[in-house]
Amino acid sequence: MATEILDCSAIDLGKKIAAREISSQEIVQLTLERIERINPQLNAVVASTADDALSKAAKIDKDITKNGTKSAIHGVPMTLKDSLDTKGVKTTWGTQGRKEVVPTNDATLVKRLKEAGAVLIGKTNTPEFTLAPDTDNLVYGRTNNPFDISKSPGGSSGGAAAIVSSCGSYFDIGSDTGGSIRMPAHCCGIPGIKPTSGRVPRTGHCISYAHGPTESLTQNGPMSRWVEDLLPILKIISGPDWIDPFVVPMEYGHKNVEIDTLRVAFHTDNKLMEPTSEIQQLVLECSQSLGKAGAKVSETFPEALLMVGEIDGKNSSGDGRAWVRRLLEKSGTTEPSTFIKQRLSEATELPVSEYTSILEQVDEYRSRMASFIQHFDVILCPTSARTALLPGQALTPEYKFVYYTSAYNITGWPAGVVRVGTSNEGMPISVQVVGKPWQEHVVIAVMEFLEKQFGGWTPPAI
Repeated sequence: MATEILDCSAIDLGKKIAAREISSQEIVQLTLERIERINPQLNAVVASTADDALSKAAKIDKDITKNGTKSAIHGVPMTLKDSLDTKGVKTTWGTQGRKEVVPTNDATLVKRLKEAGAVLIGKTNTPEFTLAPDTDNLVYGRTNNPFDISKSPGGSSGGAAAIVSSCGSYFDIGSDTGGSIRMPAHCCGIPGIKPTSGRVPRTGHCISYAHGPTESLTQNGPMSRWVEDLLPILKIISGPDWIDPFVVPMEYGHKNVEIDTLRVAFHTDNKLMEPTSEIQQLVLECSQSLGKAGAKVSETFPEALLMVGEIDGKNSSGDGRAWVRRLLEKSGTTEPSTFIKQRLSEATELPVSEYTSILEQVDEYRSRMASFIQHFDVILCPTSARTALLPGQALTPEYKFVYYTSAYNITGWPAGVVRVGTSNEGMPISVQVVGKPWQEHVVIAVMEFLEKQFGGWTPPAI
């Protein structure tokens, strides 16, 4: 019973709680026990809220008995990335200057999840300010991959991906500036989605709406074990809070998505870093599966992707990463991580004319990409050129695999990943599904189809 309950989706669990097949208090206790067993090997959960979670779960059970459930996740345990402010719970952003900071307010999306009845059981690890594709910091140390603890879970939502994949949490909310939801989801074999820029408020996240030219890159989105959880959770956290000025009151699509009506573009190589043959083969097999289901599938490549190698990085470092220095100052951090030091030392402050030229190239890239996707409903491609790497390996210059994900932070389009296979080394392999703006429901429908065809998440041995 315990294994079956811990493996199920957040939505299925919510139904079981609503039907009183299990209480919120019971499942919170089971989940906390699971974390206690596995977290010493993972270092994924860095702050526990066990006592408060059990107390809140007991109140929720009484409320459900009296009034019924108020959302699909009422009573469901969740963890939250340590880059999100949580009222009364330490929130460090992975930086030394905040190692004892306890916020007095919840981030907007945290408040919404709590109001929907989700139960916070702990905070998950992130690199400093979420600015690395590997999860390690000077406050809590390194997080390990549940499929092979000698490897990285990716970053920056590595703690979230590791604990969700290991059945220590039903879902988490990651943040994604260049692939920080999708890369860890790929490395740990779970689904996750970066929503359209302007969908979810970033109020109370360490990289918020106040970052000038880099503002649109960062989005918060759900990570879970099963694709069916993503859209209900997205709907809960979406919509204006009238603080983040970029959030749009945009409705979600309501129609069922029929696979045989879709136009799918796919490519196995973005010509910036060639993926392994295993990854390329799985992208091809996924495209063939969609074609057999009636989708109109075309192997075609948006040539504008080649611009990513030129503009990615310069758009966020053209000011010499002064915005990162402001984050350090705001946090009171005098000793940043090695990676942040490296990023600052490598950042060249460009002349204003050159920096504005880069920003114009960003707009040209977005225009050319928009012209490409007008003819398609989704793009299917690798999430990464590699499976999970060794600790620190992702920080070396020769690994440009993040271009597969960062390409769609620049466009601002919704992009999700779902596991479709396993490498010869036993590591998860995911594919990426990218959609038009505001078409998260289409992206998720394709992810659900691929999950059913290829199996989706499978439990790690940990």
